[in-house]
Amino acid sequence: MRFLMITSSTLSGLLLLGALTTAEAGINQRQRRQEARIRQGVVSGELTRREYRQLERHAAIIARNEARAKADGEFTRGERARINHRLDRQSRQIHRQKHDNQSRN
Repeated sequence: MRFLMITSSTLSGLLLLGALTTAEAGINQRQRRQEARIRQGVVSGELTRREYRQLERHAAIIARNEARAKADGEFTRGERARINHRLDRQSRQIHRQKHDNQSRN
């Protein structure tokens, strides 16, 4: 009986750790995709230098906020939600800037 309880709690802990790691990986993957979208916009000329600098500045702020949230060793659901909300706003801003009538050329 005791072995079953220990095994059960260990398995539960591993599943929770896996879920948290997956959530963090999802945020990091979103950040990488957004960086790629920004780079593609620069290469294609869809983004002006000013738009590029602004988007990069916001990406750096999001990364700092994420690092600050993880600094205490606990990345809570609320912190993750705030980071995801900021990433959502950044994604919309990238789209708007790439599809406005301004171009670098």
